[in-house]
Amino acid sequence: MLTRRLVAALTLAVLAGMLALDLRMSQPLDPFRTPAVLALGSGQAGAGAHCAALPTSN
Repeated sequence: MLTRRLVAALTLAVLAGMLALDLRMSQPLDPFRTPAVLALGSGQAGAGAHCAALPTSN
């Protein structure tokens, strides 16, 4: 029978394993190529998100 502590420990172990796998398999981030987090007044248009994909009239 699974207890609450066992389920919590298994969940944390799976999450830690997924995080370790992701860190192992992914490329390191290049801070000079990432887009600006906050580009207020910079003239750059938003891109890459659903809020930037406005409906177009056909």
